[in-house]
Amino acid sequence: MEAKHVAIVMDGNRRFAKKRNLGTPEGHKKGADKIRNVMKWARELGIKQLTLYSFSIDNFKRTKKEVSSLMGIFRKKLEELKNSKNVRNRKIRVRFLGRKQLFPKDIQRIMHELENKTRKNREFTVNLAMGYSGRAEIVDAVNQLLKKKAGKASEKGISKHLYMCDEPDLIIRTGGEKRISDFLTWQGVYSEFIFTKRLWPEFSRRDFMNCLKEFRQRERRFGE
Repeated sequence: MEAKHVAIVMDGNRRFAKKRNLGTPEGHKKGADKIRNVMKWARELGIKQLTLYSFSIDNFKRTKKEVSSLMGIFRKKLEELKNSKNVRNRKIRVRFLGRKQLFPKDIQRIMHELENKTRKNREFTVNLAMGYSGRAEIVDAVNQLLKKKAGKASEKGISKHLYMCDEPDLIIRTGGEKRISDFLTWQGVYSEFIFTKRLWPEFSRRDFMNCLKEFRQRERRFGE
């Protein structure tokens, strides 16, 4: 069994920086640089959809200095992604999952432009969970149902109004922690989980392949 949709909790940027005697911003920059590599590996390994936990709602609670630094990284990397010939030539679709309204207006604009520019691409999809919380996603979906006066809530109705209704086959968390941290609370109910001690900026192609190999060896039961 092959994984077609892989999600990753990209954890360990700050610990990587501390380990290398670097400033925290450098750790985040290294982590952001890793995303391009993982997108390339995923395509080459036959994965059709990649969902990356990039920035949670709780991350806004970090120091003003760190959040400001992260916003600068987002601006740069999202502009690069928007102008990338590779995104166009490889027919990559980019989607953003989360409360985009929490970000500065200029970042919201880039998100909107990227989604519009790539919405017809179908060969490979990358979902960037930004301003994301699994609980908030469910709340927002229920509120959408209430606005539509859809009557009694159902699993199908809630799923339809989530930021993303697709369910990942595999969720990987780097950095050694063994928890989901409010990521894909609804969609990950039957996903397989793999936790690796490798810090996100250190995550290699071999690490990725090992995770996919372990997934193939598992028997998925879907609650049975």
